[in-house]
Amino acid sequence: MLTITPTAPPVGETAYRRIRADIIFARLAPGQKLKLDVLKEAYGVSVSTLRELLNRLASEGLVEAEGQKGFLVAPVSAINLREIAAMRLLLESHALAQSFAAGDMEWEGRVVAAHHKLALMERRMLSGDRGEAELWKRYDWEFHHALISACGSKVLHETHAAIYDKYLRYQMVAVVFRGEIAAEEHKLLLDCAMARDTARAIAILSTHVDACVDHTATAGFL
Repeated sequence: MLTITPTAPPVGETAYRRIRADIIFARLAPGQKLKLDVLKEAYGVSVSTLRELLNRLASEGLVEAEGQKGFLVAPVSAINLREIAAMRLLLESHALAQSFAAGDMEWEGRVVAAHHKLALMERRMLSGDRGEAELWKRYDWEFHHALISACGSKVLHETHAAIYDKYLRYQMVAVVFRGEIAAEEHKLLLDCAMARDTARAIAILSTHVDACVDHTATAGFL
């Protein structure tokens, strides 16, 4: 019997994913200079490959090129956050409507499972354990992704994911956790999904995002 061994992604692609994740999860801080000699050692790729990767990230709006001076992590601002949040709401609201209309039992299972993990993590956060912020935000993403996972559009998924990553970066910069209010909003979104109540879900999502933006913008990080 022929055994097919999965091939590892190219070194450059692996480095791209690592740098991108380090920017989104704020391990590389907004405005930080991206020195090629330092990155070469940290990510194990050549300077020429790094230039290609950083230009790719610049096209996504996560890195800025400074002409002949090099690259830096894209800075953050309240205006930019509000623009990103508005686009997230536009895309996610449309995807919610499509997903609620098409979702089946398998979709319901994904939504319930994703919420279960998020709720457990939120309870840990509420008890004072704030040591796994990245895992908490991964579970948060998984839940919101599960809600729209039946929308039926690959393009919508990809566009939403790109915008969500930029939104997530702001949350990681400010380590935004709104406590019981946010946890309750997630529970209400779960209830709306099970009841296929699209209008209420979109209203809750709007409140959820707007409150997070206001909290982040007034936290002193922007």
